[in-house]
Amino acid sequence: MFVNTPEDLASRDRVLSMSGRDFMEAVRDGQIPEPSIGRILNYRLAEVDDGRVVFSGVPTFDHCNPVGAVHGGWYGTLLDSAMACAVMTQVPKGSFYTTLEYKVNVVRAIPLGTEIWAEGVVQHIGRSTGVADGWIRGAADGRLYATGSTTCLIMQG
Repeated sequence: MFVNTPEDLASRDRVLSMSGRDFMEAVRDGQIPEPSIGRILNYRLAEVDDGRVVFSGVPTFDHCNPVGAVHGGWYGTLLDSAMACAVMTQVPKGSFYTTLEYKVNVVRAIPLGTEIWAEGVVQHIGRSTGVADGWIRGAADGRLYATGSTTCLIMQG
């Protein structure tokens, strides 16, 4: 289930009442709606572990740039989601995060209709920042399409 209106979002109190991992597991399990950007960009949360998150997605023609290739923003959005949500799995109850910066390196074009996995893995978690790396790979063959890194700000509720 995806968020359709602002009223569908989890309340601030609900978010802060859970650890980041519990929150991400609730999204994965459908107890909290997935953000609408996942519906728009055709991706969804697939796996949640401590310090690790995987999204699955399939780019379509709707996600192309003017020359018919998958837009770099699609890669960036999936990697930002995977890496930042990996950080969220290590955020304590009463806190939340936001992305400070991220970097994406596109290695090769993803063919339209190819299912991919966008994986994020935490490299460092502190009181006020989290750092994660990520990559996009083909679901069927593991082929590398992009890599990324992020720094997130961790804030008290």
